[in-house]
Amino acid sequence: MGMTVIISTAEAEDAEQILKLQYLGYQTEAELYGDWAIEPLTQSLESLRAELTEQHFLVARLGGEIVGTVRGRVGPDGVGRIGRLVVHPRMQRHGLGGRLLEALEHRLSEDGAVSSYRLFTGHRSLGNLRLYARQGYRQTTVEQISGRLSLVHLEKPAEVELAATA
Repeated sequence: MGMTVIISTAEAEDAEQILKLQYLGYQTEAELYGDWAIEPLTQSLESLRAELTEQHFLVARLGGEIVGTVRGRVGPDGVGRIGRLVVHPRMQRHGLGGRLLEALEHRLSEDGAVSSYRLFTGHRSLGNLRLYARQGYRQTTVEQISGRLSLVHLEKPAEVELAATA
């Protein structure tokens, strides 16, 4: 009998596991762009712990192991900004990334009126781009960071709850 992956709010004591997963998950991105100094690989545990208090963090747990994570917050402009979606390499291509995104969108919408959700990824990260397109995100801009990296910014309108009619 297999175990079920449970998505829940991250706790302070999850910081080390999240950081290790982030480091593991961003290895392929660093290799893809030839840049091992990207922020997800250099972030300190103290910095991540601070982010845990400032943003919504969700984790996907398989038993006692964190196998996925995503974070985000709603800005004063009503835009839900989503970042650092990471799924353990052995758990990829099974829908977990989409589940994490949907769960975070739902969580952010609980903070109040959200007009849209925004995120970004590297231009060579084709798997990420496909996932985001499947989840309803559309490209808005491309920002050239260096000769090796452009960031593709994507946005998705928030679904508006319709009032019930009698």
